[in-house]
Amino acid sequence: MTAKKHSPLSFEAALTELEGVVAQLEQGELSLEKTLQRFEQGVVLVRTCQTALQLAEQKVEQLLEQNGGLEILPFGETAA
Repeated sequence: MTAKKHSPLSFEAALTELEGVVAQLEQGELSLEKTLQRFEQGVVLVRTCQTALQLAEQKVEQLLEQNGGLEILPFGETAA
């Protein structure tokens, strides 16, 4: 069996696929082997989404730094 090389999924595609995996797991109708395969796939998709979000956050921070010392606050906090 040859290993397939997949191009990286976009955040949106990975999230949509993850939602499908979660729905399948929640139904509880898969065999143990299929459940483990889907769970493993879900872990990979979660990591893909986390990486995409981290890269986006870094990009936003870089853009804010370039635009002159704006204060970076954690999401949900307001400046005093």
